[in-house]
Amino acid sequence: MISDGFKVTLPQSNTLHNMKTRFKSLLLLVALSSLLTNIQAQTMRTVYEFSVKDRKGKEMSMKLFANEVLLIVNTATKCGFTPQYDELEALYKKYHSQGFEVLDFPCNQFGQQAPGTDESIHEFCKLNYGTEFPRFKKVKVNGPDADPLFKFLQEQKGFAGWDENHKLTPILDKMMTEADPDYKQKPDIKWNFTKFLINKKGQVVARFEPTESIEVIEKAIEEIL
Repeated sequence: MISDGFKVTLPQSNTLHNMKTRFKSLLLLVALSSLLTNIQAQTMRTVYEFSVKDRKGKEMSMKLFANEVLLIVNTATKCGFTPQYDELEALYKKYHSQGFEVLDFPCNQFGQQAPGTDESIHEFCKLNYGTEFPRFKKVKVNGPDADPLFKFLQEQKGFAGWDENHKLTPILDKMMTEADPDYKQKPDIKWNFTKFLINKKGQVVARFEPTESIEVIEKAIEEIL
């Protein structure tokens, strides 16, 4: 075709067809990518898959805590961090009415600092710290006999690092390093009062080591309530 002395070549029909085909393929890829993302979000593992035992030994599903923000803690009654019970109870009282729970799992694996029966541990916490949040049967959190819930929590969130400003950080770091120079690279629970924050969908969103300040933890709770 000639126009004003210039030759204009129109795209051939097969070229237009190829362009349309590529465009359709691109749209299909975008749609598939979006679909896969939605499927992955829907199938993401949650704490609701697990059951735990209350302090009386009765099996109970974690689904009972659906649609609530949870702070899951492995605790001990004779630990340097035991006074954190006061802070945990304060958080519980402040946010419980908004759908927040503290779930207390005593554990005797760290320095054997949670001796006694489940009932004696419960009475100790009630008498000394006035705790009202749920307490469960004593568990193991590391090793082949670890409770499945705690195996899952570690898989979701590895070691979060010590608070360098905490007075016990040098002691813990020295002890851990002597036992395993690569301990920071491993997801196992390091000590008593490690905390896992769970959102209202049952997903693990954060891990806090026992040296983390309660102010940091409270801010994280407020953000997802």
